[in-house]
Amino acid sequence: MKSPLPVRNGVNATRLRLPAEGPWGTALEYILDRFDHVNPQGIGERFDRGEVVALGGTVLTRETPLTDHTFVWYYRELPVEQRLPVDVTILHQDDNLLVVDKPHFLPTTPGGMYVAESALVRLRVQLQLPDLIPMHRLDRMTAGILLFSVNPATRGNYQLLFENRRISKEYEAIAPVRPELDLGIEPLTVRSRIIKSRTYLLAQEVEGEPNTETTIRLTEQRITPQGVLGRYRLQPRTGKTHQLRLHMAGLGLGLMNDPFYPVLQPQQPDDYDKPLQLLAKSIAFTDPLSGAESFFESSLELSGFA
Repeated sequence: MKSPLPVRNGVNATRLRLPAEGPWGTALEYILDRFDHVNPQGIGERFDRGEVVALGGTVLTRETPLTDHTFVWYYRELPVEQRLPVDVTILHQDDNLLVVDKPHFLPTTPGGMYVAESALVRLRVQLQLPDLIPMHRLDRMTAGILLFSVNPATRGNYQLLFENRRISKEYEAIAPVRPELDLGIEPLTVRSRIIKSRTYLLAQEVEGEPNTETTIRLTEQRITPQGVLGRYRLQPRTGKTHQLRLHMAGLGLGLMNDPFYPVLQPQQPDDYDKPLQLLAKSIAFTDPLSGAESFFESSLELSGFA
């Protein structure tokens, strides 16, 4: 369902579903009741400015009956955000795709306390590309290769690559070494069932049919002040939330500086000197438009061996 309001300052308008019935005579009354923690005068002024609209661009007024529309769109009043001290690096841009290096600590898309400070909103504003959409996501704490669709007309071609698992991804990670696993000799493929609840911060491995698969190989190891650490190559076949972090932790190889796995740490401010040691190193696919083999590699490096 396409929003009748354009992207503003890099941010999409918010969609709200109105109830089919209730004690509210108008859409405004319902919105005031639902968002009773928001300044009611400010909500009314949005209606007066014509900033609350229905499908097709119909402008709602203070008197619009509740039952006239099912969905309405409006712009959120965004808080002032402090700029995160990290930058996005553009690696490739054409008429269809944008490829960037996303830094640690910057979310891919708006969420929670981060709206303007997300890779999507930053790039929309910087490049004046309101139709920009991420083709996949990286966790806020994960850095590396991130693909965006520039052109809505060709977006579906690239989405099918991800849906049909015709994308090859490779990650790097720094974690402890367990010699008994012999991961430098033969790679290990881990399969498990992972679930993630919207109401619980962490993902969990549970019994049942596997829905995730990761191949893990140790490529380098060093003696460091933190002990013997290894550089690992991780090749996920699936893309569940926190999959790589869970699979490594399940082997006793919790990633360096991971605040979630294997043990959830007390919440603390971001420490930019200690990023999670996980990097989306490369991505490869056959371009669905040109048929050419495409390969993009991150210019970033993990700091765990430094």
